[in-house]
Amino acid sequence: MADFTPPPKNSASPFADMRGHHVALRAPSLEEAKAFYVGKLDFRVIAEWDFADMKLAYMAPPTHDDFYIEVLGGGNTIEARPYTDLGDTLKYRGYHHFCLSVTSVNETVGKLRERGVPIIAEPFEIAAIHRKLAIFCDPFGNLIELAEVLS
Repeated sequence: MADFTPPPKNSASPFADMRGHHVALRAPSLEEAKAFYVGKLDFRVIAEWDFADMKLAYMAPPTHDDFYIEVLGGGNTIEARPYTDLGDTLKYRGYHHFCLSVTSVNETVGKLRERGVPIIAEPFEIAAIHRKLAIFCDPFGNLIELAEVLS
């Protein structure tokens, strides 16, 4: 089984027009964020703008235009929790991670290591969702999951 089957869509919902668009991440500066997301992950800068004392940008994965990361850079920030393993990250309430689909988690983790990106959770499988997953962290403490659909 390549994937799970979701329940039927609810087109009668008053929220039927909702779609995912982006996740916003806080960073000490937009330039530092671009150094990571563009320099290490090959994301593309879609747009940049100023807001109050911050510099913001939408960034998209190398070949995908339907999901953005909105970086809120600059202004006053407080340092994030330093994550070193997946178990520690599960103690905290609220936002946890965002996920990027990849063809091969093992290959992607290898490429991330070559670029000096620390891996927080080594590749592991979850049979209930037919996925192989791994988790890494950006320099600002934001967790990013990689997901491969298993056949």
